[in-house]
Formats: sequence, C-alpha cells, structure tokens
Amino acid sequence: MFSTADFSSEHTSRYIIPLLHWLFPHALPDMLLQLHHLLRKGGHVGEYFVLSLFVLRGVRAGRREAHLTWALLVIAMVAGYAALDEWHQSWTPGRGSLELSDILLDTSAGAGGQFIAALAVLFMRKREQSAVKQKVFPEK
Repeated sequence: MFSTADFSSEHTSRYIIPLLHWLFPHALPDMLLQLHHLLRKGGHVGEYFVLSLFVLRGVRAGRREAHLTWALLVIAMVAGYAALDEWHQSWTPGRGSLELSDILLDTSAGAGGQFIAALAVLFMRKREQSAVKQKVFPEK
C-alpha cells in the first residue's frame, strides 16, 4: 500500500506541506520541502526499525536465548524486503527509479532495531544476574 503511487512524494506533499506551513508559517518553501523529505525518510526508518523487531520476535519463536546469527538473519531479511520494495516502486508509475540509498537507509534502520534489541537483552540479563546474586547473598 505504501509503495503505491498514492504515497508518492507528489501525493503526500498535498497534505504534509500545508500542515508544515501551518506549523511553521515563516518557513521558506525550500525548507518545507526539506522537512517533507525528512518526514518521509523518518517514516521509512521507523517502519523498518519496527519490522526488524517483529521479524526477530518471529525468528526467536518464543525462545528466551538470543543469538548473533538471528540478528544477522533478520538484518538480511530486512535488506531483502527493502530491495524488493524499491524494485516494486521502480515499476510503479509516479514512484521513480530504484534507489540504492533508500535500501541502505531501510537496512540501517533494521540493523538499528537489532542493536537496540541486543542492548535490551544485555540489560535484562544484567538485571536477572543481580536479582540472583541478591537471593544468594541477601543484604543484612
């Protein structure tokens, strides 16, 4: 749905540029176009970040352990999906050509999701270890 012509920059600018102009009435038109571009790219980052977390959840299949190979598999899957999305957009009227920079941005967002997931796992393990340590050696 988001890869269709309805979500091309031309179509979304009809709604987003007036909103940005309302929020920033003194902004120059070039600045509004740059903000529109940043919002669209930020949307991609958010989508692929969350996608990578959901795919990791599926790969883990409820198991508590975490493996680097799972994260690398997820990043590869996100990269593949990003490439297919760009390929699809290249065939969609009004969407433009295949952009390697968009694939790299989307893949980087997926890798960022895996990095944050790894930090969360490390944090939870550290909390569990300190809880076990407190049970074994209770404070007086």
